[in-house]
Amino acid sequence: MAESLGLHGRRARSLRWRLLRWVSLATLLIWALAALLTYTQARREVQELMDGQMAKTARLLLAQVHDSTRHLDNLPENMASLRGTKTRRSELVLEFRIVRTDGATLVRTEHAPDTPLTTALGYSNIEHHGKPWRSLVLETADGALRVQVAHSFHSRDREALEIATKTVTPLALLLPLMIGLIYLSVRRGLKPLDDLAADVAARSPENLTTLTPTAAPLEAQPVVKALNRLLSRVSTTLDNERRFTADAAHELRTPLAALKVQAQVAMATKDPEQSRHALTQVLAGADRATRLVEQLLRLARLDPLVQLPDPQPIDLGELAATAVADARTAAAEKQQVLTLQPAEHPVLVSGDRDLLGAALRNLVDNAVRYTPIGGHISVNVALEHGEAMFSVTDNGPGVPAEELPRLVERFYRGRDNTAEGSGLGLAIVRRIAELHRARLEVANIETGGFSTHLRWCGTAAVAAAH
Repeated sequence: MAESLGLHGRRARSLRWRLLRWVSLATLLIWALAALLTYTQARREVQELMDGQMAKTARLLLAQVHDSTRHLDNLPENMASLRGTKTRRSELVLEFRIVRTDGATLVRTEHAPDTPLTTALGYSNIEHHGKPWRSLVLETADGALRVQVAHSFHSRDREALEIATKTVTPLALLLPLMIGLIYLSVRRGLKPLDDLAADVAARSPENLTTLTPTAAPLEAQPVVKALNRLLSRVSTTLDNERRFTADAAHELRTPLAALKVQAQVAMATKDPEQSRHALTQVLAGADRATRLVEQLLRLARLDPLVQLPDPQPIDLGELAATAVADARTAAAEKQQVLTLQPAEHPVLVSGDRDLLGAALRNLVDNAVRYTPIGGHISVNVALEHGEAMFSVTDNGPGVPAEELPRLVERFYRGRDNTAEGSGLGLAIVRRIAELHRARLEVANIETGGFSTHLRWCGTAAVAAAH
């Protein structure tokens, strides 16, 4: 079928039939132009040929004139009665007459013009019986006789049309064959696209291998590259979703099991203190599960994003102050010293205030959670070499060097980590940083402690107001 239903219910036109239609129309147009040019050229050639024949005939007629003109009386009848050849349909039929200077007609064919021969010698266009004719007038050397040979333009045009028709008719007969060959050529030429479509149709969630670019024609290479990029993104997305689902199920199983155990203890015990302790553990477990679900939902919202929908200028120092203020209560409970070193001038970055605020709070909360009691945590905002920077440093135990690259992995919490958490905090921060064209850096401090940095490239920082 030339057409099929496409997206949104519209008819999708076939490229093959579109090419065939336009190439066929172009072929017909070229044939029509060729026919017109052939007719024009044939008409010009017929004009020249017949003008030459008229000149020859006129000279021969004048050559027949002698001192006596009696033999001219029956000249037209004698010419018509000649035998030896059959009259041809395309035979040149000329009308003529010979007259004296006093106007007396010596000989005249039946359809020859009867206008007075007072016009100038040579070729001219005249009107005879309301139709255009071509006329040639010659005169003897002594000026005693004149001859006029005439031919109808209608006959000339008919001859030109016949010549042109005979020339272009074979081409017209070959047009169906030509269009058929064009169709076969188009179909064969588009076969690589059909193969490409079949290859794409064979892909499934279980088979998202990239297409082979060399198998597609040069014109389809950009489409193949775009499809390969799409397949890679889809494959990565599906892998992330599978891993995310498996990890989420695994991480949720533990707090839910603990909730169930504590609830069963509260129901089974008759000791009020033990029951109260179990219920307290149930509430704490519910808080942990709620925090985990919130982080999972945040990751689920962040993963599909390619870029921020509506980035706005944000004061990084203001967000940092808010994150520090939110963490002061938790830091005070652990007798920690939490300080903020703001930049000398406001540091502006482009982004989403809520997402970036969540990332800064995560980094500060992580430092509070993993720094020992009585530790020191420093939060710093600066503009270094045109790059906006937010950093959190602490004097805690740090992280084993071999575990540093894995800290930003989802659900990774380290082998010796006993603090509460889901292992999603840094993964969320890294994803938010990617959306803000920033990078997350984690490192151990040589003198002891741990540091995390968010750095924006020079183009990501909006300005540093002075």
